[in-house]
Amino acid sequence: MLNLLSADVKSNVLEIFLETVLPYIIVVIELMGILVVTWSSVNSFRKYIQKTFFKKDYNIQYYFATGLATGLEFKMAAEILKTVLVRSINELLVLGAVILLRAILSVLIHFEMKHNEYNLSKDKKEDGD
Repeated sequence: MLNLLSADVKSNVLEIFLETVLPYIIVVIELMGILVVTWSSVNSFRKYIQKTFFKKDYNIQYYFATGLATGLEFKMAAEILKTVLVRSINELLVLGAVILLRAILSVLIHFEMKHNEYNLSKDKKEDGD
């Protein structure tokens, strides 16, 4: 009986810990995703200006897509952690829909990056001939 009680107490302590600390962890991870997307946007715009006015050779779409994909992965990690805090089936359905949409966006961005890499390597081969 003593072991059962101690396991129950440990479970409650873990639940209280998760309910108090996990929201802060989720916010930090979401902020990291926002910062990655913001930095990627600013940096890609800077490269766009350099390419347009100073004729620098940058693959802006690749840099921007990489930043967006990384930022989305941070946001998706935060959403996955939110599943621990879900209390009702409605919250779980909404959270599942958000995760699904972010996963689809991530796949589309990765597809665009691969397509862009293929076109870039194809252009380099044609220039070498």
